[in-house]
Amino acid sequence: QVQLVESGGGLVQFGGSLRLSCAAFGYAMKDYAITWYRQVPGKARETVAVISDDGMRTLYGDSVKGRFTISRDNANNMVYLQMDSLRPEDTAMYHCARQQFGTFGLAAPYESRGQGTQVTVSS
Repeated sequence: QVQLVESGGGLVQFGGSLRLSCAAFGYAMKDYAITWYRQVPGKARETVAVISDDGMRTLYGDSVKGRFTISRDNANNMVYLQMDSLRPEDTAMYHCARQQFGTFGLAAPYESRGQGTQVTVSS
């Protein structure tokens, strides 16, 4: 059974940093691109970052470019999101999700998302 589990969220002050982790179970993470997206109730889902299956390519949403960094450790079935210079508008539930096999992109379809981890940035 495919399962993704996020962790690392919390409360942080404006300008602070957090590192989110995404652990994959039940499949070989190295075969799929992984996306991080965020969701705020009442607002559209926003893709934050995407990393290719081999980790060689990354894409970022305009609102996080230069502040967030996505990385992966395929040997341990992990993907990370380093978030620096956090702002109150980054407050959201963050999810990782597996993109469909063979796809890569900010708008690529995804599947098998995790339950999410809450990030709250105070001003």
